[in-house]
Amino acid sequence: MTNDPVLPTLDTTVPHSARLWNYWLGGKDNFAPDRAAGDEIARRLPSIIDLAVADRAFLGRMVRHLVADEGIRQILDIGTGLPTADNTHQVAQSIAPESRIVYVDNDPLVLVHARALLASSAEGATNYVQADLNDPETILREARRTLDFDQPVAITLLGIMHFILDDERAREVVRELVDAVPSGSYLAIAHGCHDINRAEADNIVSFWNEHGTPKIVYRSSAEIARFFDGLDLLSPGVVPCSRWRPGPDDPDIDVNQYCGVARKR
Repeated sequence: MTNDPVLPTLDTTVPHSARLWNYWLGGKDNFAPDRAAGDEIARRLPSIIDLAVADRAFLGRMVRHLVADEGIRQILDIGTGLPTADNTHQVAQSIAPESRIVYVDNDPLVLVHARALLASSAEGATNYVQADLNDPETILREARRTLDFDQPVAITLLGIMHFILDDERAREVVRELVDAVPSGSYLAIAHGCHDINRAEADNIVSFWNEHGTPKIVYRSSAEIARFFDGLDLLSPGVVPCSRWRPGPDDPDIDVNQYCGVARKR
């Protein structure tokens, strides 16, 4: 089940972040401008494929931990992107079939695929909200159709906070989302970071903002940590996605996508 707002126009002539990510992960739901931009970014930043893979692997480890170890049964996944393998609901419902997941994105191509591919288990629920991160009121209102906000909810913001360029506005959005969920809820963020190689990060941001949409900003790990103010940050803190509780098969690398997971008191 999905809500049906008026959709934004699907512009296939300009590279878009969701389709670019899909391309880097080996997907086929992208267009020539996305592939051209993806190849140029990979030329400038050879580690970008490692970053995309590490971000996706973090998603799986994070969801498994929250569902299996912390007892979370509701997830609000904002910035869904194009479905690939091991989506949030698949990971969660493989552990707890009764899990309820709401996906949020503003790309009309994502909506088409969400309707076709994001099928829930019989015991749980999977829904999709067409909305923008800059409009948390709409996200929360529509998510309440599926999620019980009297029970803990995990809010995931992976690869999306860097689209809000103003620091204070970005923190306001996170606060509004976290304020809406009860004690025992969780917040997970993955965000482009320039700590490892500032020159390289600035180069990629500059290229993307000239050629792609929407515009982005990278932040330092200290700035990313501020999104978790007032929450209990889980170990190991704000670290490269590849360093957040890696398994034995995860690569021993650093990527300039940092992440953290925290619990609301």
